[in-house]
Amino acid sequence: MDDVRRQRQESRDGDRTIIREGDRTIVRGENRTIIQHNESSRFAIGARSVRTENRGDQRVTVVERPGGVRIYTYGDRDGRMTRRVRRDRGGRETVLIDNLFAGAIAGLFISNLQPPVVRMPRERYIVDGYRADRAELYDVFIAPPIERIERRYTLDQVRYNQPLREYMRRVDLDVNFDSGSWQLSPGQVNQLAAVADGLNRAIAKNPREVFLIEGHTDTVGTDEDNLSLSDRRAESVAVALTERFQVPSENLVTQGYGEEYPKEQVDGPSRVNRRVAVRRITPLIDQVAQQ
Repeated sequence: MDDVRRQRQESRDGDRTIIREGDRTIVRGENRTIIQHNESSRFAIGARSVRTENRGDQRVTVVERPGGVRIYTYGDRDGRMTRRVRRDRGGRETVLIDNLFAGAIAGLFISNLQPPVVRMPRERYIVDGYRADRAELYDVFIAPPIERIERRYTLDQVRYNQPLREYMRRVDLDVNFDSGSWQLSPGQVNQLAAVADGLNRAIAKNPREVFLIEGHTDTVGTDEDNLSLSDRRAESVAVALTERFQVPSENLVTQGYGEEYPKEQVDGPSRVNRRVAVRRITPLIDQVAQQ
């Protein structure tokens, strides 16, 4: 984290504080602090080439894979992703993420959004990724929302609104990172095999599936350090899932939440709170998946 801290450059934008550190940006507002990042480097795993083009007001990153598959990620002039598409060698397109759909409500944060009522046993709603068998993990990764969702949301709205994410079951991976670290040991990577199998089976069934990899920390350190650390932990797991188990990187998105959502209520070091979770979010961003 010392190297990360040295990269940081702080500036003001109205009533917001902007902290930039390499390909990550921490935004501190009046009531919320979030982290945003560029995922292009993760997409380079196994790619033949990666290039970025400016097309009018759009910035497009094109990842070309062996076999002629290409991943197109579109962003606006401010760097926000607007669309992600996979195109096979025959030209057939699969839209994975579309934040410009008709009827989309602007803004990151949704006021008055109520979480669902969880009526199932907690161990089925939050599944232990290292104890569950492969059939149970696959079941979570194709499971519908626990309550009906009335509308479709953008990816960023899913990222930054916890009550919305709670409509989907999750798999917890108590990776137990060392304090201040986002590195995975070979043994920890091996433990991801069953989760990767469930993800790959779900994606084979529906190539449009999107899964959120969430990173978390304990309360040791500053808010900024913990947001950055948790974001990097989520990315480390996503990289391992792709590099070791060939889970398509474009079907994964990552997000760090720092110490905001602890698994155990303890102030100070907690290996339980230094963890990663995996959650299916397709029905939240794709109207077809809600049906």
